[in-house]
Amino acid sequence: MTHVTKMTAEAIRQARAENPKMRERDLAQQLEISEADFVAAYCGISAIRISPRIETFLTEIEALGEVMALTRNESAVHEKIGVYDKPIVGKHASMMLGEQIDLRLFPNSWTHAFAVEKEDGDAIRRSLQFFDAAGEAIHKIHLRPSSNLEAYAALVAKLRLEDQSQSIETTELPKPEQKKHELDELDAASLRERWTQMKDVHEFFGILNSLEMTRHQAVQVIGQDYAWQLDNDALTAMLHHAAQEELPIMCFVGNRGCIQIHSGPVENIKPMGPWINIMDETFHMHLRTDHIAELWAVRKPTKDGHVTSLEAYGADGDMIIQFFGKRHEGNHERTDWRNLVESLPRLMRVAA
Repeated sequence: MTHVTKMTAEAIRQARAENPKMRERDLAQQLEISEADFVAAYCGISAIRISPRIETFLTEIEALGEVMALTRNESAVHEKIGVYDKPIVGKHASMMLGEQIDLRLFPNSWTHAFAVEKEDGDAIRRSLQFFDAAGEAIHKIHLRPSSNLEAYAALVAKLRLEDQSQSIETTELPKPEQKKHELDELDAASLRERWTQMKDVHEFFGILNSLEMTRHQAVQVIGQDYAWQLDNDALTAMLHHAAQEELPIMCFVGNRGCIQIHSGPVENIKPMGPWINIMDETFHMHLRTDHIAELWAVRKPTKDGHVTSLEAYGADGDMIIQFFGKRHEGNHERTDWRNLVESLPRLMRVAA
């Protein structure tokens, strides 16, 4: 269902003036509008509507130099500081394979985009912000003090749209992973047969699609030799251990339009209320641990031996965040990562 927000741009800006310290995403939720509706209300003031064309963005963003890339979902935020380089543009999926900024992008979800400038004291904060058809944020690029402002202005001018109206149309979207069957209806035997024959973890998505099951359902029925549920606190314990042992990890956070990946060590693990945070020089991660309904350790076969992931799921069954030990394709999984995951406390089930 397509709709235009019932709030006028003036009403949105007035609500902002009355709540100057509230985060935009939170205020948009309170106003029952999308974050893209909120940003659009400032077109002609502090925002410019631009084309969400991934191919232009990917091939020209490197000229901006050092920036901060941000990808989030409802429960996790992933921020990387670095340069966008090594793009690979595809029709259905694109990639950015830089040393610092590593992305998997799905162009069909990129619907609305804006260049935003905000005053912050004497400074001006500039960003490029991309949203899906529902107005949910897919990806944001925040300029840094060393970013190239001339390249930024040139890119915005190239992407600028004729339409600079202060309202947009948004469309309700289905959940990314919708259950088609209940657990007792799933073909667990076929799943297990195909799982054991995997040579590459990327085969997993095809298996799920052909068997009409979600990732969460698959880990629930595959059997404990391939997936076992952990105590939810095990995720924080893993991060502390990885930091202490200088064990390089991979951290994936995504939404329907973008997956952002960190590969390398983590150092500063900071709990704050329900959040567990990584606060390193070029990598920040913020995770709502109270949103984790289930935490699973998952083992998948590959031609290089099995690889082990840590996967956190929300109450809706969607994956919030995923971790691996850092490795390059063609190499065996790190023994210290595998041992760490296998030593984490498993969920204690109480017999009925």
